[in-house]
Amino acid sequence: MRRRTLLGGAAAVLPSRFAIAQPARTRAKTLLFVPQANLTLLDPVFTTAQPTVNHGWAIYDLLFGVNGKFEPKPQMAEGYTLSEDGRTYLIKLRDGLKFHNGEPVRAQDCAPSLNRWAARETLGQTMWKFVDECVAADDKTLKITLKQPVPTFIGAIARGGASVAFIMPEHIAKTDPFKQINDTTGSGPYKFLKDEFVAGASAAYARNEAYVPRSEPADWMTGGKVAHFDRIEWQVISDSATAAAALRSGEIDWYEHVQPDLVPMLRLDSNIVIGAANPTGFNCVLRFNHLHPPFNNVQVRRAVMMAVNQTDYMESISGGERSAYELCMSVFPCGTRYGVEVGQEAMQANLDKARAILKSSGYNGEKAVILSPTDLTTVGPLGDVTHDILQKIGINSELVATDWGTVVQRRISREPVEKGGWSIIHTWGPSTIRFTPAEHSQIRGLGPTAWFGWYKDDTMEDLTRQWLLAQSPADQDRLARTIQLRAYDQVPYVPLGLIHIRTAWRRDLTGVIEATGPYMWNIRRV
Repeated sequence: MRRRTLLGGAAAVLPSRFAIAQPARTRAKTLLFVPQANLTLLDPVFTTAQPTVNHGWAIYDLLFGVNGKFEPKPQMAEGYTLSEDGRTYLIKLRDGLKFHNGEPVRAQDCAPSLNRWAARETLGQTMWKFVDECVAADDKTLKITLKQPVPTFIGAIARGGASVAFIMPEHIAKTDPFKQINDTTGSGPYKFLKDEFVAGASAAYARNEAYVPRSEPADWMTGGKVAHFDRIEWQVISDSATAAAALRSGEIDWYEHVQPDLVPMLRLDSNIVIGAANPTGFNCVLRFNHLHPPFNNVQVRRAVMMAVNQTDYMESISGGERSAYELCMSVFPCGTRYGVEVGQEAMQANLDKARAILKSSGYNGEKAVILSPTDLTTVGPLGDVTHDILQKIGINSELVATDWGTVVQRRISREPVEKGGWSIIHTWGPSTIRFTPAEHSQIRGLGPTAWFGWYKDDTMEDLTRQWLLAQSPADQDRLARTIQLRAYDQVPYVPLGLIHIRTAWRRDLTGVIEATGPYMWNIRRV
């Protein structure tokens, strides 16, 4: 395995208007952060792209969040009451909540925010099938009435999924969920400085002086979100070695995702702390577009799954660091309640069997276009492995290598490949949004409102509903196993394994929370 050296002269990649060129007094009050990839879209409901969700954590807040034990806790909410029949929630807002424009946060803002989130997010769509109404009872009270009791309801809106139930002003929240917002007014601990935003290059945030944090200590996405820095500046550095060199020299403070083969060298620097970008790890996936040939044919999807060797994929993005990944032939994270390896006979890394399945599928040489990001080192190499597999089993494959921002933009297209569409994308998601059937966007068969790829499967949806309403853990376990077998049979996606991505920051920072994303609160310089 070839090791890289950390490059010097990292300052040359950073624009001079950023804080590294400012007086020391200003620099001390500014947090310089290198995100995992370009921030190109600003609407965390419209897209599930992780940089956009992380942008959302800085500027928005949510009614409930989960702590490090995955327990739902009030955040913007003061608390709630539940009717005796278990159907009506009255959620009261806490005092002092204001949007960045100075307007108070009202229940009239919260209701459309939840409704818009639920129209796009997989878990939200599931829960809202049980919602009769979500309305403002008065300015401070949100009323949600269910068709029948769903004990996990508060936990669902607290956890979110690939996107988070952030609260936005009413006029913004009423935007069509399938259209991107252009107003970034939130109520969180930082304000987005839109005039300083350069898509794909840099972003800046200023402390929200009007934000009133909760009194409890910060714990994951809950508690007191105290903004200790006057400014936060994001600077995209696509070359991982250059970003690591900038961290070592002190020209940046925090590097979100460190390429695995650079971690050993950074560990040798006493001025740098290595942490977990997400303690639960990230599940890597190969996602098909189910709308068009060749992957609207389940037999072709089965052929690809049969050919997949998880080790090849994990080695491609781990830099050969065996401790950086885990093999897991389960659609649920291994080691969790439902993470049992069943149905794995469908994925044997057997090219001869894959070719035989493809031959019997009726495949007629249709082109398969793989979108592969060149600037996201924990995703891009996955496309190279798949391209090689497709060619070996006889699929007409084209690898389109481009930046992550372009992938994010293009993956929303439902057109055939001849008109700019796609056939396969690769990504990963934190294990925290794969724990249960209800929130697992990759296996859900929601069709037009499903996650990119638009897999439709009424049987899967019926099984998920049964799981959600099951009366005993034994029934839930049985249904989860049936759901997993269904996923291996219908192949909505292919699980590629779990990778542990490291994050790194300068030792003079304290309070960094290792959780579901790079939270910008609770951090201070000592």
